[in-house]
Amino acid sequence: MPFFLDNLERKEMAGGYMGKVPWVDLSSGTIVVEEYDESLYRDFIGGYGLGARLIYERQSPGVEALGPANTVGFFTGPLTGTPAIISSRFMVMGKSPLTGAWGDANCGGYFGPHMKFAGVDGVFFTGIAEAPVYLLIDNGKVELRDAAHLWGKDTAETEDIIMGELGKDVAISCIGPSGEKISLISAVIHDGGRAAARCGVGALMGSKNLKAVVVRGNQKVPVADVDSLKGFRAKHMKQMMKGAERAAYLSHGTVGSNTGSIVSGDCPIKNWGGSYPDDYPNEQAVSGDMVIQYQLKKYGCWHCPIACGGHVKIENGPYAVEGHKPEYETVGAFGPLCLNENVESIFKTNDICNLMGLDTISTGATIAFAIECYENGLITKADTDGIELTWGSHEAIVQMTEKLAKREGFGEVLADGVKVASEKISGSEEFAVHVHGQELAMHDGKISPGLALAYEIDPGPGRHTSSTEDWAQPGLPVMSHEMTDYGGRGRDHMLQAAYMNLMNCAGLCWMGVNFYDVQATADFMRTVTGWEYSLDDLFLDGERIFTMRHLFTLREGLNPLQFRSPGRSIGRPPLQSGSHRDVTVDVSQMARDFYSYAGYNLETAMPCDDTLKKLGLHEVLAHFG
Repeated sequence: MPFFLDNLERKEMAGGYMGKVPWVDLSSGTIVVEEYDESLYRDFIGGYGLGARLIYERQSPGVEALGPANTVGFFTGPLTGTPAIISSRFMVMGKSPLTGAWGDANCGGYFGPHMKFAGVDGVFFTGIAEAPVYLLIDNGKVELRDAAHLWGKDTAETEDIIMGELGKDVAISCIGPSGEKISLISAVIHDGGRAAARCGVGALMGSKNLKAVVVRGNQKVPVADVDSLKGFRAKHMKQMMKGAERAAYLSHGTVGSNTGSIVSGDCPIKNWGGSYPDDYPNEQAVSGDMVIQYQLKKYGCWHCPIACGGHVKIENGPYAVEGHKPEYETVGAFGPLCLNENVESIFKTNDICNLMGLDTISTGATIAFAIECYENGLITKADTDGIELTWGSHEAIVQMTEKLAKREGFGEVLADGVKVASEKISGSEEFAVHVHGQELAMHDGKISPGLALAYEIDPGPGRHTSSTEDWAQPGLPVMSHEMTDYGGRGRDHMLQAAYMNLMNCAGLCWMGVNFYDVQATADFMRTVTGWEYSLDDLFLDGERIFTMRHLFTLREGLNPLQFRSPGRSIGRPPLQSGSHRDVTVDVSQMARDFYSYAGYNLETAMPCDDTLKKLGLHEVLAHFG
């Protein structure tokens, strides 16, 4: 097939980087490997930071998200594949077909480190291949290969076939049939159950006839100060493991918070319209203990000491399955959100999403939306292919998830998520819980107002891991949980957003970072890269990355100040029972406080000149804006 490049030698630069980034034109099959000045890495770090900067420069505004001019990128961070703690992450990015704004998705497992071991920091794709292809990066050799025999295969089959051809020492990120069929809520799947799930990135690959990215190599990631890095690793490991143990992550993983989240009101119930205990009284039905009773063994991402994942098996019954343990978000979306108390059915829907390549948050939210439409007579059994789509019907939830994944029958209506489905179902707007097209994560901003803010103001809206939260991270301000005391906190929320953006782009996992002091990130960045790196530098880089993503969304003609949360997600009108009783969150005021502190225009959301100059983005905007 086509074209390959060989012998990607690394030039001298900061530690943590391989220094090579292939750009693949799928229309022509040509590959160009680029190198960037170290200052670009220093300012934008990696991940979606550097990705947003490069795509902003190369791509014209207004391109079709599913067209040949849109770029899809895979990128690691400088800490990915190094001895820094929980450093396994990579990111997939591009203009989101789901929202039309900036889009990115974060994933763990083994792919990120192995991409760097293969000799590159990331890879970008433009164009559309004439027929299905996959990209192989093999220890410095970059090659497009035929993937016709993989098209139509689920993600597990795809990985098995590729490993049968190339050997088991490769790491693979691929799409399933849902991505091939351009579901706008499709995901990129790695290692059978690790998902770069949000923003419809699977549809980006499917639109380009790109089935998989495969990496293999034995190159070492350079580290500036190995001895100091080992010392900091030992120091911060103790703090992190104590925090994880207290939070039950070591024993249960993310599902250790299931019961607490339901009882506290953090987990949304009944498509965000219900509450505990009135609508979902059995909080133990989907508890962490109920989940891990099926666990065969723990599973960890590359060199992760926490190992929050797990391999599970249900031996018998209608939901017999063997695969990855469902995470908290998945349990929340297919459990309380749908009033489903059958935990085994959630294992099944999780497996369907992993094999077909779907975002479990968006899929569960779309099913919950459809149930509420059915219960209110907006759709009937004649519409749903004879399925009685009622609250808590685990059989119906599994059946409709399968139809959605395959775009069969009524699944065709649901396959592109809540917003598109609502446009097809008359009178359903009240039940459509999304922000500018993206379904919300399984955390309620009425309990944590910083999340309500994040869902609206993040350049890729509706998500909980790339902007601002109200958590007491050591070294950062403690957010107020008093509902009457969330105004005037623009500075605090920008610090949170800056740190989360930096942490993501460095290649760190949020689930581990949450348990150690922010100083650890600065220590790891300094010892890996060799740069002088203070906390002030950390926050400045994070703010720059946030703003770069924000500028991309603005240039697409979208103003996050005009993004609107669905009323029920912010208490308009307020619920009359549960922990959210009489609670309303004034997200509009919070957004104005945030943008005011950040130095953005409160009408256009454009950063002012002083802000652009402080962040070193004035010239970027002048040349490419």
